[in-house]
Amino acid sequence: MTTLRRTRGLALLTTTLLATTLAVPTALGAAPSAPTDAAPATARTAAPVPELDWQPCGEGLEPFLCATAEVPRDHDRPRGATTTIALTLLPASGDPAERVGTLFTNPGGPGGSGVQFVQQAAPFIYPPEVLARFDVLGFDPRAVAGSDPATCFRTQAEEDASPLLAQIYPITPREEARYTLEGLALAARCQVTSPVRFATASTANVARDMDLLRAAVGDERLFYAGYSYGTYLGATYARLFPDRVGRFLLDATVDPVAWSGTGSGDAAPSVPLGIRIRQGLGAHETFGEFTRLCAEGGPATCPLAAFGDPATVAYETFDRLATQPVEIPLPDGTTLLVTQQLAVATTFQSLYSPALWPDLAALLAELAALSPDPTAVASAAAGTRSALGARLRGEDYPSIGGALASLCVDTASNGRVDRYPRLIDAYDETAPYFGRFRGWVGLPCEGWKIEDRDAFTGPWQQTTTAPVLVVGTRFDPATPYQQTEPYRDLFPAGHLLTLDGWGHTAIGKSVCVDEHIATYLLTGEPPADGTVCAPDLVPFAPADPGARSAAPRIDVPPGLPFW
Repeated sequence: MTTLRRTRGLALLTTTLLATTLAVPTALGAAPSAPTDAAPATARTAAPVPELDWQPCGEGLEPFLCATAEVPRDHDRPRGATTTIALTLLPASGDPAERVGTLFTNPGGPGGSGVQFVQQAAPFIYPPEVLARFDVLGFDPRAVAGSDPATCFRTQAEEDASPLLAQIYPITPREEARYTLEGLALAARCQVTSPVRFATASTANVARDMDLLRAAVGDERLFYAGYSYGTYLGATYARLFPDRVGRFLLDATVDPVAWSGTGSGDAAPSVPLGIRIRQGLGAHETFGEFTRLCAEGGPATCPLAAFGDPATVAYETFDRLATQPVEIPLPDGTTLLVTQQLAVATTFQSLYSPALWPDLAALLAELAALSPDPTAVASAAAGTRSALGARLRGEDYPSIGGALASLCVDTASNGRVDRYPRLIDAYDETAPYFGRFRGWVGLPCEGWKIEDRDAFTGPWQQTTTAPVLVVGTRFDPATPYQQTEPYRDLFPAGHLLTLDGWGHTAIGKSVCVDEHIATYLLTGEPPADGTVCAPDLVPFAPADPGARSAAPRIDVPPGLPFW
């Protein structure tokens, strides 16, 4: 293994360790919200349209403008107290006479910063002709990042150091019990620290904010690009404001029925959210492609294949790490304890981007080759101690609360935390390792006591007649492709574009997809329903000198991997 490849493998692990959030439970009883009909748009238009005072964002962000907007905290009281929304704008670079409008964006999460997404990714992921004719706008949804964030600790330092966020997911019954107890503490902290901000943080209120911002930039219809959770926001906006839907690009679709828990079968409220969203199954299927392509490439392009069948080697390594974690030396002289949980979480996040798959293969190969450290077992089993006792709000900072804000008021649950171990054990049989990791995700919201009475939870069949472009990737670990056609079918004029490839969202993975998206955004004409595009690159395949290529692009927007 080269030093560069090994360094990148360590980066995957340490990035996952810093970014992974603990999905923790609460047993505070509350009944799930019943589906409600969409409120007519005219019922929500009394609020003053915000005045946007765009100013330069500052050093290092010269291409961008920044502003804040005041919107009603409670849209039922449109002239009452307000909450602040942070925005940024990448102005259109072309002739003003040819400008189409403002392209609103949401990078997913939930809890992803739209401001960071536009400032870090928009110049690279949208074709030059789109950037020439659209202003690209990013905003932090209410309760997220720069928009009056819902926080769970007094300071970011306290949150970063909290033992309540230390465990990725439990394996043994003892770990499950500790995970549940510590989850209760975190859920309580959040609700005590930011009750007002949680109480109005539904996706429906984010959609109402977005409609006020649409009016503020002077567009009659909303031009919108939503990714992952952003497709749930798009579906919500379309139900609330069907006559204001313009060109909608919806990439990596969330099943709104399963998300809201208003369906039957595996979309019923009695099913834990982490199972309803089907990420364990999506990750299992995508990991199957990772190991298949690795085996086909062989040791010459995939170092994991040198140890035998890649799937067998990976699963044996995960099993060993559950009881025999290993220490990996870091460049600064310290070591990192790699447990099964960290290895699985790193693998899941790496599946988002095929560009990371060679580094993931190198990392798994290194873990397969390492001998366990007996002293690490005791360290891993020591667990963490709860930090009970919430205190009132301190500073504003980007918090895990931003992810929980809309999630916990949008999703129905039955509050039966005691059923989780049995249900997740069964799910893990269907989707090994990833089923257990993703199955616990919704625990913070089980019985969440704070409600947003303006939340919209269905019905989801759309009434807008605008043509919308729905994009799905055949092997997507976070939003499985099986959800894409049903999502398209919600829209009377939905058009499905498929990337016959791998990863979460189609961004930066196919010139063919990019061209269809650009045409749709610029002209309003989507590709023929059912169009399929090939990816630019096949992981672990020998490089083809004659293959069509594009300029380097970001292929996963920041803000997507809350999960």
